[in-house]
Amino acid sequence: MPGILDNYIKLISRVDALCSAIAAPLGDQITCSAGCSSCCTSITVFPVEAAALRERLKKLPTPHADEILRHVAEHAAGERCPLLSHNHCLLYEARPIICRTHGLPIIYTADGHRNCDCCPHNLTATESLSGPNVIDLDKLNTLLVAVNSLYLSQTESEESDMRVTIAAALSKQ
Repeated sequence: MPGILDNYIKLISRVDALCSAIAAPLGDQITCSAGCSSCCTSITVFPVEAAALRERLKKLPTPHADEILRHVAEHAAGERCPLLSHNHCLLYEARPIICRTHGLPIIYTADGHRNCDCCPHNLTATESLSGPNVIDLDKLNTLLVAVNSLYLSQTESEESDMRVTIAAALSKQ
């Protein structure tokens, strides 16, 4: 169905712009770069994110897509992300939102308290950050849930709103 991922693509665009706007003024204090994969653990994704991963995989030449599927199947049970190969993401362009925000400072609510966190390799010389330099994970997740709900309402499939592993998402090819 054409356009079914449009809302997700718009959200991704906004998240990427937000991440760039946060990382730029922090400069060298953000050490995350190509080849850094310490945050790349096995995660679950919403159906809309799974669909975006599948769409990206479909656009690859068949031999390359098959190679990625084999790699994911071989690494599905591990603690590391099954899309991680030699410290690089095999579907980087379609990586889920959580992967796009990894390493940057976030604020979130847990047990009724607001907490701030970031990659321990980043911001080692910083004692405090201003609001514009922090991702509000609660707000971002609310947007993602809304986009996922809209996606599910537009599909004719029997997909539930439950999160799935990346391996399970890609096995639905």
